[in-house]
Order: sequence, then structure tokens, then C-alpha cells
Amino acid sequence: MDKSTHSYQAPLTKKIYFASDFHLGVPNHEKSLRREKILVHWLDEVKDSAQSIYLMGDVFDFWFEYKTVIPKGFVRLLGKLAELVDRGIAVHLFRGNHDIWAFDYLQTEVGIQLHDGKMLTRFGNKLFFLAHGDGLGPGDKGYKFVKKIFRSRFNQWFFRWLHPDFGTRLALYFSRKSRYANNENEAKYGNPPIEEEMLYKYAARKISHQPEIDYFIFGHRHLPTNVLINDKARLVILGDWITHFTYAVFDGDTLELKKYDPAPDLL
Repeated sequence: MDKSTHSYQAPLTKKIYFASDFHLGVPNHEKSLRREKILVHWLDEVKDSAQSIYLMGDVFDFWFEYKTVIPKGFVRLLGKLAELVDRGIAVHLFRGNHDIWAFDYLQTEVGIQLHDGKMLTRFGNKLFFLAHGDGLGPGDKGYKFVKKIFRSRFNQWFFRWLHPDFGTRLALYFSRKSRYANNENEAKYGNPPIEEEMLYKYAARKISHQPEIDYFIFGHRHLPTNVLINDKARLVILGDWITHFTYAVFDGDTLELKKYDPAPDLL
């Protein structure tokens, strides 16, 4: 059964920002750090106009919280997010398939509000359906099976017994291997028409049962997309901050998918 949590939002007084799939940590420290600095600059630029910022998953290419250890690095981003929270900006993180093992550190230490799965929420007079997007839509049974393994409490407990250096290196190896395979398939076959995308099919089926939804916001697929599903509802796939540097912003009336152009000294 397709269940979504419902969230009540305060009246909209400023803008709502959405971004996804930063995959910090890959392909190496130098390039990851460069992207992190670009992301921090973007957050600095939008903070005065932001009421809320939604990070729609895969902020990190791998994240696992041991009882007393968290992954090394990302101090600029975490510090900036804590600053935004302290300014009264609500920062939300939807766990993606790469940061599925974010537990309570980001919430208790940084103040980020963590979410699992899907959410229906209203901004102004528009109804939004929010999710990272992994495992939605038809097919992809192999990943859906693996996701159940990752969410198993026993498997999380077992992984915690691996030394952090070994566990992190092992997880990054499989993450890079999976991404390489996906890139190879896209280079060979190209991206399908949007109507064949699993997230489009999912949203089209969902809107037939809940026609009151105005916007579907997803990450995961790295394909910047802003298209009508019917005469009212729009599907927005946020792209990524690896090659596209795209994000969405809602001003209370309309939602735009935009590209961030970083300063030359950050590239």
C-alpha cells in the first residue's frame, strides 16, 4: 500500500528551495570539496529569501553513523546548515539511497529535520508530493530488494561492527561500481522519453488517485525535469550537483527549476 506522511506548514512568507543529489565524497576529495564549496556559496545566496530548504536525498555518496563515529569531512556544509537552522530557516533532509543510514546525528547536532519515504505537504495554496524517488514506480525489483536489506535493523547492527575505515571503503567501492554501470548504460542507450521514466509513470498513476496534488518533487534520477503530467500537476526532477547544479524554488505562486552558475574561482 502506498502510504505518505502528511505535514502541516506555517503560512508561506518567503521562498521554498529544493535541491538533491550532491553525492559529496566522490569521485575524490578535491572534486568533492570543490562541489561542497559551491553548494555553501549557493546556500549563502538564498538564505535571506528562504523560509525552508529541502534537501531531497543523496547529500552524501555514503553516510553511516556509528554510535560514536560519523564520516570524516563535509564540515563546511554541516556548519553552514547549522547556521541556517540557527537563523530560523527550516532545513529538511529526505534520506536517499546513499544516505539511508543517517540516524540522529544530523538532527540532534545540526538541527536538520529528517524524513523517510514520501510526504504530502502544502505550501501556500499548492499541494506538494515530496520523495527522494528511489524504489518508486514500476520495475527495478533488484534495487527494491536491496533497499529492504539496507533498512534491516540486523544488517545495520552487523555493519556497525565493521571498522569505520573498512566499512566506508567497502561501501564507496560498491557505490562507485553501481554509478559506473549506470553511466555506461546511459551512454550506450541514452535517456528514455520522459513518459517512460519510472518517476513519471509513478506520478501519473498517483495523480489519477489524488488529483488535488499540484507538484511532484523528486531527486534520485539526476535528470533535470519540469513537465506537466496533466492540465494541472507538474513533475519536477531536481537533477544533481555533480554536472547540472540545478535546484527548484517556489515563491508561493509558481515553481521554477533553475541552474546555479558558480563563480569562476569556485570551478
